Amino acid sequence: MNKTELTWYKVLDSREEILENRVMTVTAGHKELMLSRFEGHICVLDNRCPHQGGPLGEGSIENGILRCPWHGWDFHPCTGKAPGFDDGVDTYPVEERKDGIYVGIPAEKPHETTLSDIMAGTMVNWGIDTVFGMVGHSNLGFADSLRRLEEKGSLKFIAIRHEGAASFAASAYGKLTGKPAACFSIAGPGATNMFTGLWDAKVDRAPVLALTGQVATQVVGTGNFQEVDLVKAFQTVAEFNHRVQRDSQHAELMSLAVKHALLKRDVSHLTFPDEIQDLPAGDAKPQTPEGRTGSNQIAPSGESLDKALDLIKKSKRPVIIAGHGARFNMEAITLFAETLNAPVLTTFKGKGLIPDSHPLAGGVLGRSGTPVASWFMNESDLLIVFGASFSNHTGITDKKPTIQVDFDQMALAKFHAIDAPIWGEISVTLSMMQKTMKNLPGTTDQRPELEKRWKIWRDEKKKRLGEDRGKGLSSIAVMDSLSRLAPDNAVVCVDVGNNAYSLGRYFESGNHSFLMSGYLGSIGFALPAAIGAWSSTRGERPVIAVAGDGGFAQYMAELTTSVKYDMDIKIILLNNSELGKISKEQRSGGYDVFATDMHNPDFAAYANGCGALGIRITLKDELDEALNTILTHKGTALLEIVSDVNLV
Repeated sequence: MNKTELTWYKVLDSREEILENRVMTVTAGHKELMLSRFEGHICVLDNRCPHQGGPLGEGSIENGILRCPWHGWDFHPCTGKAPGFDDGVDTYPVEERKDGIYVGIPAEKPHETTLSDIMAGTMVNWGIDTVFGMVGHSNLGFADSLRRLEEKGSLKFIAIRHEGAASFAASAYGKLTGKPAACFSIAGPGATNMFTGLWDAKVDRAPVLALTGQVATQVVGTGNFQEVDLVKAFQTVAEFNHRVQRDSQHAELMSLAVKHALLKRDVSHLTFPDEIQDLPAGDAKPQTPEGRTGSNQIAPSGESLDKALDLIKKSKRPVIIAGHGARFNMEAITLFAETLNAPVLTTFKGKGLIPDSHPLAGGVLGRSGTPVASWFMNESDLLIVFGASFSNHTGITDKKPTIQVDFDQMALAKFHAIDAPIWGEISVTLSMMQKTMKNLPGTTDQRPELEKRWKIWRDEKKKRLGEDRGKGLSSIAVMDSLSRLAPDNAVVCVDVGNNAYSLGRYFESGNHSFLMSGYLGSIGFALPAAIGAWSSTRGERPVIAVAGDGGFAQYMAELTTSVKYDMDIKIILLNNSELGKISKEQRSGGYDVFATDMHNPDFAAYANGCGALGIRITLKDELDEALNTILTHKGTALLEIVSDVNLV
């Protein structure tokens, strides 16, 4: 080997760092090497055993022979030869200089564009700027492409502690922005861990791109380590679901994956066999979305619009119901409500779409809602529903004349017949409606009644605020304090359980955005969702996670993720040492309470141990001061509140 063609790397400060007859792994540039000290010499071999790829630097020298740690094959520690055989491993020149031990390796070739580079570049061109995931042995090639994009400033990679948190974070990102993020895993268990978060995204219509590694194609079907048929496994959850092949149209495949997620508001999945990821891409270039999508401004038919307008003409007490699907159209909906003097109620998933301080705000409808909303629905003579799905939880009555507007034809009249189903984009539909509103007869101004009903409900909340059984704080006390002290523009991520019901019922929203696991109702959502929300806003909005002890404990390791990336996330943790909602359901169903009690750590101490700020309180008098300290802290912080399981 010509020394002039070598690049020299310092691998040890001195020979004293390694003992006689010992071996170790060192790195020179991007190459791993085995270094040994044998018979007074420092020797360096290729670290990879030629048979199974075992790391020779983790082996041992026995009777003057280096033994592979994986299958016991023997090599000479300095020559690399296998005694009695014609195979061996490469050797590398070593120089012992004044400042340390140096190894010479051939100069690295410039990086050659790979298929992973093309596909990752296409993904970024389509607007995906955030990936949540875990790097591992079956996705290393694609991960290296993500690293290069992050170094260029085109992408942010958030390394999570559990792949389920990655998919929940991506789901929350899609719910908040309407744009997909990606979640990323290895083959086998890493991929299957993402399943719950992907179903959360699917049923709540959040766009997500799932990227998984896969075992090498040549061993598929042999029961190889971590082999799972991921295309088959993801068939039920992914609208677009394909294995990347050697001869695939790689940029086109990624374009279609992102396009499906974005336009269908669904999950797309691509899985990358190990041997595909580093293949040279030749002259291929990443694609862009230019010319690949049309306008989504769907206009309703004249017939459906006329039917709706006829119902509005006859109405004196119309009520508007806005669901999560209306979140990007609230300016038009609020203007429409003001034209009709109509209260605006929201579903629980739509909480916060109109501030509770607005004179036409009617609060949340349904099981997690307020008596204000249900009263106005019951007293109405027409329901005008935007972007809501009529779930049992929301309880939109089928006994009132109803207009429903949705971009998705399958969502129209999903559970029962609707008097006037309108297929159209909400803002376009409202713009067309507004042009005819001047000629409509006047409706009843329901603002005075709204003011009256809010006063009745707020007086009731004051009564409940005084309840104290000496067994911890009440949920209403927590939500009252949070309503007063939380920043008006915060993103609030709520978990599943009594904490969610209490937040829906008692928290009075300003310009907040709320994220929850809606149709799937998956416990553990709040903290990973907060990571997704923080990533989507890049810290420009405060992010608050509200969780119970049961939900927080499922992904509590992600607190270290929040600290690692200096996320300004605040966790409000209601600790009642019980799965309180399940206990309630057991009693309601006539069952004995069983297996719902919990043995918890000191969550505040845990938060401090993770590098966050943790505070624990047990008394109501401590609440405002502690909450204010948490909310004003710069960085990740957790407030553990010992709460009464029965005061929800």
